Amino acid sequence: MSGKFNKFLQNLDRLDRRIVFLIIGLVVLFPLLFPLNLPVEPTDLTQETFEAINNLPDDATVLISFEYGPSSKPEIHPMAVSVLQHCFSRGYKVIVMCLWPDGLFMAREALDEVLSNERFENLVYGVDYVNLGYRPGNEAVIKGITKSFAANFTVDSKQTNISEIPLMNNIRTVSDVDFIFSLSAGYPGAIEWVLYASDPLQIPVSSGNASIQVNQLLPYVKSGQMRGAIAGMPGAAEYEALMVEYGHWDTRGEASKAMDAQSIAHFVIVLFIILGNIAYYTKRKNLKKY
Repeated sequence: MSGKFNKFLQNLDRLDRRIVFLIIGLVVLFPLLFPLNLPVEPTDLTQETFEAINNLPDDATVLISFEYGPSSKPEIHPMAVSVLQHCFSRGYKVIVMCLWPDGLFMAREALDEVLSNERFENLVYGVDYVNLGYRPGNEAVIKGITKSFAANFTVDSKQTNISEIPLMNNIRTVSDVDFIFSLSAGYPGAIEWVLYASDPLQIPVSSGNASIQVNQLLPYVKSGQMRGAIAGMPGAAEYEALMVEYGHWDTRGEASKAMDAQSIAHFVIVLFIILGNIAYYTKRKNLKKY
């Protein structure tokens, strides 16, 4: 048996790379089709964000701003879905707006996905939630709604006059909302919300971000200016796990599937590296005998 195993190890370096690619492809595909629900331990950043939203008053109004596009969708879109599910399951009113042009399409897709669930079939557009759409101007829009929503969003994404939307009757400025959540992939994004709305008006704010952004936001989290942050795909998977743990949702979502696939792929890659090194030293040891 040991001789056969040694021969196997010595021949590993002859393994066709296409077989390696095929194995990696299969181990990535399997968790996406059949979720493994590997254990997830939420970080303090994600936990703080979740609890900040979870502990809002029952009649809270949450402003969610979409500042990402298709290129960052794999990381940020699962956060958008989870945060919307969280807000709706807690009975909060939700105001959606977009500071990126692509954000309008991302917002519509996230809302459609969440509202397709039967538990939210009784939610009424304009009463329980509204999509104000995209407005150009970057941080100027944020500064503008600190003075007046109606002056910056005369109509919503469906071209309905804002004065005809019941949800907006008591929302004159952004100071009338209870929480701001920024789904941010860059500028304008979470930092601008902190600088021009949250800090001046003392409105709690948090964000879901691409992983590359998180280091820029940590000083704001540490200083208490932000209530945590959801950091990339791992953070999105952690938020999904918390949703299940707290009983707000039944199953984890797309981020957890992606992290399962990533974890298994990393394990297999490390295994190949270990086997490759063993094969190298075994082969070198055998050559020394001759």
